[in-house]
Amino acid sequence: MSTVYQTDAPTLSDVLAVLREHADSVDHDARFPAESVEAMRGAGLLAAGIPTEFGGGGQSLTDLAHIARSLGAECASSAMIFVMHQSQVLSIVRHGKSDAMIALLQRLAEEQPLVASATTEINIGGDVRTSGCAVEYNGENITLSKTAPVISYGEYAQFVLATARRSVDSPPSDQVLVVCEKPDVVLTRTGEWNTLGFRGTCSPGFQLEASTTSSNILGDNYGDISAQTMLPAAHVLWGAAWLGIADAAVAKARKSVRKAASRTPGVTPPAALRLAELYVVHEQLVDTVFGAAGKFEAISDSPADLGAIGFAVKINNVKVTASTLVIDIVGKALQICGISGYRQDGELSIGRHLRDAHGSAIMVSNERILGHNSQLALVYKGK
Repeated sequence: MSTVYQTDAPTLSDVLAVLREHADSVDHDARFPAESVEAMRGAGLLAAGIPTEFGGGGQSLTDLAHIARSLGAECASSAMIFVMHQSQVLSIVRHGKSDAMIALLQRLAEEQPLVASATTEINIGGDVRTSGCAVEYNGENITLSKTAPVISYGEYAQFVLATARRSVDSPPSDQVLVVCEKPDVVLTRTGEWNTLGFRGTCSPGFQLEASTTSSNILGDNYGDISAQTMLPAAHVLWGAAWLGIADAAVAKARKSVRKAASRTPGVTPPAALRLAELYVVHEQLVDTVFGAAGKFEAISDSPADLGAIGFAVKINNVKVTASTLVIDIVGKALQICGISGYRQDGELSIGRHLRDAHGSAIMVSNERILGHNSQLALVYKGK
């Protein structure tokens, strides 16, 4: 089997250069970062989390987090596409137990198509652990109809992993995850995407109509997939992408302070103290992201530990903490850079980072996650 990693493949540095070149236009025009995704594909990054025996890179969650961090420092929209794709691919890796899923992983490693997610749905109150739509069966053939308020980069993905009730007779919480492949999945746009930040993720709403076979239903129920893989991977990798945003803002703050210091040799600029304080908060974000990645890897083969209430609370806290810290860090960096950071046309501009940072708490609502944790807190014993 051929591998996606060739000796003449572009390096991560090459990919970052492409992101850097196009980040401003992606943000300004709210357009899909086609050049960046193609560069990731050329470097094998879209198959990075697939085990080597299937032709992928065999990267751990920590490895993927380091990549996401680097991408996020250059173009947060591209980084978010990378991490959302990885969380879906990892769900197939860890929960696709059939011959059909093994063949799919080999295809994903070889062709590196984008994989998107359709886990949200109109009229379920934002609770992705319930579904209104259901899988309908006609022998081995199945159909699925879903109204999703958001499908990030859905128009540009070859595959969409969609949640649904197991059958029309199943309760809302009895969910499966279905692999839907274009052209057998048709997406009809129901909204637009014109946001403050993460503009290049291109995440409007869609009406999804899919037809496939029952072999494209992942073996485990969605509750297990979410708890054991999709949610922890997403929260860690989102946090890593946001850490990249923080890295970029801190770098600009540091550059601003050094410029001030060069104008008054021998005198420490007042902003240097603010920079030292910024490093403290930045390190907290680093520890939050990579501590969580390490925790996941330590228990990744234990469904009981991954499904425990304590782990659910902690991994939810990772998302809330990371999104809160990145907003704080970028805001502090703006204060250090002053008017140079406030301007949109200079090398110290913080505007894009600030808008993207606020998207971290909004695109997946911290209020909703804290509400879920408040329910878990009633039974959590702190172990």
